[in-house]
Amino acid sequence: MSTFGQFLRVTTYGESHCPSVGCIVDNFPPGVPISEEIIQPQVSRRRPGQSSITTPRNEADIVSIQSGVEGGVTLGTPIAMTVKNKDQRPGDYKGDTMKQYPRPSHADFTYLEKYGVRASSGGGRSSARETIGRVAAGALCEHYLKLAHGIEIIAWVSSVGNIHHIPPTTEYPFRTQNPEFLQLLQEVTRETVDKTTVRCPDPEVSAKMEQLITEFRDRQDSIGGTVTCVIRNVPTGLGEPVFSKLEATLAHAMLSIPATKGFEIGSGFEGTEIPGSTHNDMFIRNPITDSETKNGFLKPKLATSTNNSGGIQGGITNGANIFFRVGFKPPATIGLPQETVTFTGETDGVLEAKGRHDPCVVPRAVPIVESMASICIMDALLLQGGRKMATFTPQV
Repeated sequence: MSTFGQFLRVTTYGESHCPSVGCIVDNFPPGVPISEEIIQPQVSRRRPGQSSITTPRNEADIVSIQSGVEGGVTLGTPIAMTVKNKDQRPGDYKGDTMKQYPRPSHADFTYLEKYGVRASSGGGRSSARETIGRVAAGALCEHYLKLAHGIEIIAWVSSVGNIHHIPPTTEYPFRTQNPEFLQLLQEVTRETVDKTTVRCPDPEVSAKMEQLITEFRDRQDSIGGTVTCVIRNVPTGLGEPVFSKLEATLAHAMLSIPATKGFEIGSGFEGTEIPGSTHNDMFIRNPITDSETKNGFLKPKLATSTNNSGGIQGGITNGANIFFRVGFKPPATIGLPQETVTFTGETDGVLEAKGRHDPCVVPRAVPIVESMASICIMDALLLQGGRKMATFTPQV
C-alpha cells in the first residue's frame, strides 16, 4: 500500500529515477496558512549530497505545491506536492552485472517475486527517494501541530555502529533512569541537532560517529545506527484502541521507512529487565495553574513521577513526552565484491554494485522519522477531535 493514515490520508508516488516523486494529503484541515517556504526546510534536510558522508547524488529537491492551497491557505481539498528528479543516472544500473544479479539484502529480488517486473534502475519504490513525499506531508502536519497546539517533534542520531550518544553506565544502566537522557528529552532542539553533520546533539560524539562513517565509506562498505525521537506537549487521550494504539501506529510508520529493522518506545527492551515495582510510573497530582494548557486542551488532573511508558499507556497518550528509538540497518548497496547468483538462479557471480548511495542512512533519516511521527500525531488528533464533536449531549 502507498497510503498511510486513517482519517488524515497520505499517499506517496514515484520511483528512484522517474521524472518526479511526491504525495497527496487528503482531509487536511482548511484555513491553515502554508507555503512552499514552510515545507522546504524539512525536504532540504532529507536531500542527498549534503555532506561527504551522504550519497553524492546532487538533487536540489525543490518542493512545489500543486493543489489544495490558494491565497496562502489550505482549502480542505487534497493537497498535492511534487519534487522533480533531476540528477538521475539510470545508466549506473544498466550494465550486465546490475541487470542480471540481485543486490544482497536489497529489494531487487523480492520486488521481482511480487510483481513479476521491477524498476530497471535503482530500487524503484523501495528506494529512499520515495520518502520525499512523506517528508513533504510530514512538514505540512508538523506546521499545523506547532501552530495550533504547540506540539514539538525533534529527532536525532543516537548511535552509529557501536558509538552511542548516551551509553549505559554502571550507575544508570537504563536510559529512562539517566538524568542526562531525561534532560535531553526536555531540552533538545532542532537547531542543536543540525549543528553537526551527523545530526547528533553532542559535538564530541558526533565527530566520532562521522569518523566511523567515513571509514566505512572509504572501504566501500556501510554501517547502521539508531534515531531517537521525542514528541513534546502532546495532549492526553490520543490513540485508538485496540488495533490502532498510538505506539502501534508509530511502530507501523517507523518500520515502513526504508532500512528500518527495529522500534522501541519508552523503556523499550531495557524495560524487560526492570521489576514492575521499579518500572511502574507512579501517579502524582498535576499542578494546575489555569484551566487550559497553551495548546488548547484541558490539563489532566494527574501526571506521572517517571516516564518509562514513553508517554503512552494502554495505547493512549497520558500527557507525558512521547519518545521512541528506531534502528536502521547498514545500506545494502555497497561497492565491495559480494557473492550472489543471477535472478534466474542459474549462474553464480560476484557483484560490485555501482551507483551513488549513503554509507550510513541515519543522518538523513532524522527528518523522515520526524515527518512520519508528525503524520501519526496529526491523524490521531483529528480522530480524537471527531470523537469529541460526535459526543452525544441530551437535550434538557
